[in-house]
Amino acid sequence: MQRKIRVLVGKPGLDGHDRGAKVVAAALRDAGMEVIYTGLHQTPEQVVEAAVQEDVDVVALSVLSGAHMTLFPEILELMRGRGIGDRLLTGGGIIPNDDMSALSGLGVGRLFGPGTNTQDIVTYIRAWYAGVHGEASLPPLPVPPAGAPAGRSEPMTGAGERPTPKPARPAPAAPVRAATAAKRATKTRAAAKPAKKRASANGARAARGAKPAKAAAPRRRTRSTGRKRG
Repeated sequence: MQRKIRVLVGKPGLDGHDRGAKVVAAALRDAGMEVIYTGLHQTPEQVVEAAVQEDVDVVALSVLSGAHMTLFPEILELMRGRGIGDRLLTGGGIIPNDDMSALSGLGVGRLFGPGTNTQDIVTYIRAWYAGVHGEASLPPLPVPPAGAPAGRSEPMTGAGERPTPKPARPAPAAPVRAATAAKRATKTRAAAKPAKKRASANGARAARGAKPAKAAAPRRRTRSTGRKRG
């Protein structure tokens, strides 16, 4: 019996870039699949719980945070614990080839890097579904309207999706530092002037309050005259 392939597109972890996930979700819908998108910042438990509730065939993760070696194995283990370990776990993001090989050895499906054509993802999911359920169960691709392209062909994500650190602040130019130093020197001189004025005022008051010293009176010389004795 043919039915639509159900795919859960998940964004686990702290990765806040979901443009690529939305492009993939739209391409899968255009290919006749039923797509459930979890939204940003999901925990592994939330992703697996949604996969169980929605009874999906495929769990596709978008991981651009560099935590793929933690998130993929953890979600795969949770899927096996909830009885859906036979479903396809695939995805993509900024993942080195060596890590893709290591995750494949754990049981994770094919992973796609930046620049992947979305039609390659559609082809891979349909081939997996046909291998598990048989060619007869594979639903046909929808027929596009006359003159319309047969599905999306844009890449799922680019390297620009990866968060980049903020650029370092440029050091201020020398003229700016010189102007700042001159301004501080002006403020210092302005603050010092009132002190000088206060000192001058105190000196003037002291000068006004002091009494002039009296000149010493000239000493009178007295001449003693004796009486003549006769």
